[in-house]
Amino acid sequence: MCLLHSVQAWSEAAIECRAISHTDPANPLRSHDQLGAAHGIEYAAQAMAVHGALLAGAEGPPRQGYLTSVRGVSLHVTRLDDLPGELEVRAERLSGDDRNILYQFSVHHEGRCLLEGRAAVVIDASALVQKETP
Repeated sequence: MCLLHSVQAWSEAAIECRAISHTDPANPLRSHDQLGAAHGIEYAAQAMAVHGALLAGAEGPPRQGYLTSVRGVSLHVTRLDDLPGELEVRAERLSGDDRNILYQFSVHHEGRCLLEGRAAVVIDASALVQKETP
């Protein structure tokens, strides 16, 4: 499932993407004929994943990341699907290392913040699990 339409800008610290899928009646996140604002977190998570892939560049395939928590989330609207035009999806890397990354994210429409918060991502979580020895 790809919800983002384009990458507008990115740097080592941040990414800004655009999305138009929020108005699509076939959006896989829709429920009861609407797309709730909390689904904007998935849009932000996809922006974070694209950011990781861009940072990996030609050094090899991007490592798999898992969204482990979201905190301080503020929803300023109840739904996204009733907003015409593009959504702006932003993610800024606040801190991190090879295993854990903390992002601040937001989703905007025509200059208005729709939702915002922070997200923790664990990279290659399967490598953190030690194999049992017989």
